[in-house]
Amino acid sequence: MIKKIECVCIATKNVAESAAFYISLGLKQAWTIERPLPSGQVWTLTGLKFPDAASSELVLSDNPDVDFTEIELAVDDVRESFAKMRGNPGITWIREPFATESGHVAVMEAPDGNVFVLVGA
Repeated sequence: MIKKIECVCIATKNVAESAAFYISLGLKQAWTIERPLPSGQVWTLTGLKFPDAASSELVLSDNPDVDFTEIELAVDDVRESFAKMRGNPGITWIREPFATESGHVAVMEAPDGNVFVLVGA
């Protein structure tokens, strides 16, 4: 089911400053997405690529509702993977599958408290 680590998303209070820091270490900015919150605020995701093209991405987020690191795991089909994993008693589902700009996402918590985000079609 799980193919690879797609990215590691880290929380930051200032995406532009954090991006500048990681760019100074050799990463390259690849994309930015702005998403509205129900409050009317907008939060930002910025993807950074490592020099090794086969590497996963580092993503920066200033979402005020998410102040922890997320590891995104690539799967072929999020809804299918969710259906297969739903019965696993070790998984607590934080968010069931929902659509995004690039496919679908679901958020789970492992028994050790780590949060993983499934991403894919």
